[in-house]
Amino acid sequence: MQKKQIVSTDSAPAAIGPYSQGVKAGGLIYTSGQIPIDPDTGQVVHGDAAAQARRALQNLAAVLDAAGAGFDCVVKTTVFLADMDDFAAVNEVYTQFFKKGFPARSCIQAAKLPKDVMVEIEAVAIDPKAKGIQTHV
Repeated sequence: MQKKQIVSTDSAPAAIGPYSQGVKAGGLIYTSGQIPIDPDTGQVVHGDAAAQARRALQNLAAVLDAAGAGFDCVVKTTVFLADMDDFAAVNEVYTQFFKKGFPARSCIQAAKLPKDVMVEIEAVAIDPKAKGIQTHV
C-alpha cells in the first residue's frame, strides 16, 4: 500500500495554516494554492496581477521541484483571480511558465483570496518517478 508523502521546501512560502505545500500520492503530486508571497521576506509581492502571478508561479515551481517534478509534469491547474479582468495579464505570464502541451485549467474569480492577493494558483502533476508514468508530450 502506497502512503502519501508530504512535500516541503524553504524555496516557497511556508504554509499559513494546517496544510502542506504539497502531497505526493498515487503517482500524482497535489500542490496547495500558491500565492505571491516572497519566501525570503514572508511578504506579499506588491504590484499588478502579472507581478503577483509571476511570484505565485515561481512558488509553484519550487514546490514542484521539491517533489521531483516540473511544469512539464503538470496535468491540471486551477487559477483563482480576485478580478476576472486580470485574466489576460495573468494568462500572458502563465504562458512564460507553461509551454506546448498545456495542462487542463480552470480559472475562477474568487470573492476573496488569502492576504487579499490578486492571484492564487494550484496544480496537480504526475510524479515522473512513479512506475509506468511518462511526462513527455
